[in-house]
Amino acid sequence: MREFIVEADGGSRGNPGPAGYGSVVIDAATGETLMERAEYIGVATNNVAEYRGLLAGLRAAHELDPAASVHVRMDSKLVVEQMSGRWKIKHPDMKPLALEAGRVYPADQVTYEWIPRESNKHADRLANEAMDAGKRGERWSAADSTAELDAAASSARRGAVEVLGGGAAEAGAGVVGASGDAVAGAAKVRAALGSAAAGASRSASGASSAGGSSRRGAVEVSGGGAAGAEADVRAAKVVASPGWAPADMGAPATFVLLRHGETPLTPQKRFSGSGGTDPSLSDVGREQAERVAAALARRGTVQEILASPLTRTRETAAAVAERLGLEVTVEDGLRETDFGAWEGLTFAEVRERYPDDLNTWLSDPDAEPTGGGESFAATATRIAATRDKLVAAYAGRTVLLVTHVTPIKTFVRLALGAPPESLFRMELSAASLSAVAYYADGNASVRLFNDTSHLRP
Repeated sequence: MREFIVEADGGSRGNPGPAGYGSVVIDAATGETLMERAEYIGVATNNVAEYRGLLAGLRAAHELDPAASVHVRMDSKLVVEQMSGRWKIKHPDMKPLALEAGRVYPADQVTYEWIPRESNKHADRLANEAMDAGKRGERWSAADSTAELDAAASSARRGAVEVLGGGAAEAGAGVVGASGDAVAGAAKVRAALGSAAAGASRSASGASSAGGSSRRGAVEVSGGGAAGAEADVRAAKVVASPGWAPADMGAPATFVLLRHGETPLTPQKRFSGSGGTDPSLSDVGREQAERVAAALARRGTVQEILASPLTRTRETAAAVAERLGLEVTVEDGLRETDFGAWEGLTFAEVRERYPDDLNTWLSDPDAEPTGGGESFAATATRIAATRDKLVAAYAGRTVLLVTHVTPIKTFVRLALGAPPESLFRMELSAASLSAVAYYADGNASVRLFNDTSHLRP
């Protein structure tokens, strides 16, 4: 029995917005690309485009051999989990597409695997080419595809430079050099770079949701043979390591940090942690959740949603998930600090009742709130462990973490390498957005902090 690998992707520039998909069928035994499919599909959501990509890939494989076994690889956890039968399909636009995809092959001939976005560049490139063609009023053509150059270009890639500006990190230019096996094909790689430039990581503020990186251009390489390739390597290293940071190691794990909407305790500025009454959102909080959901849908970058187990965060996450057509995963590590006996009290009331405990707490991160609450040092240890787990699980993806004041401030503090007392110098409004990007080389950058522009009428 023949075995095929189908890699598929889809994206929407607006979510919903102009959308397209890309699919590739690969011979599992030889690694040879057997067939490519891509199409501009008009206005659609990310998830619909991803399902259309899956369907096209399965149909292409079926044309080659209806009896083959097929292993589908996609960077959409939603599609993989739904088609594997582990998640329910609730969105009305996706149900018929999923049913249609399930009918192409018998279920026992198809398996599904989630892969990082960085491992899905071929299909990603095709989806972007299809959308680019649609923007020009043209149809995508396999003859014009640059996707076959991915293998040569990726072996030469050295990383990207991040450029910070306007309160958010813009993706830097792709930095490319040739080495190893790529030396022999350096001329081909150099010729390809102009049109197949390796894009840098997408901005958390939503530069592109097209299932791939926004293209910013590439370092031009020149010369021929091994000497030219060596020069390319030296140039890439200079650009990628300008003296203040090591080279970027690829697309980061980007955490978009959303504080929950208001509860009845929020405008009263009362301590509300994980040890209190677990309040629900107020009417204002529910409206805030709807506004931020609409804003995130317009940005179109979020691929996964995780939430603290507390009611207010789960309600906020549910509003976003419904708009984006995603599922919510509860992550206990994102819960708020336990403020012990201070739960439900204002700062002034704590000052009046527990002055010594409060003064110690304000000056010592190891100090616990009265009654055995959680210290800021303990919270930081928990958040760091949660961060490390999620960075490993979501490398190259953009994940919405719906959480609370202290966890968000702690994510930002740790990313900046700031001291514990910096927590008291940060303002964080209800339903505000922040973002931190984590790179494989260990670096992190705060891209956005306390953005509430989406809440304005």
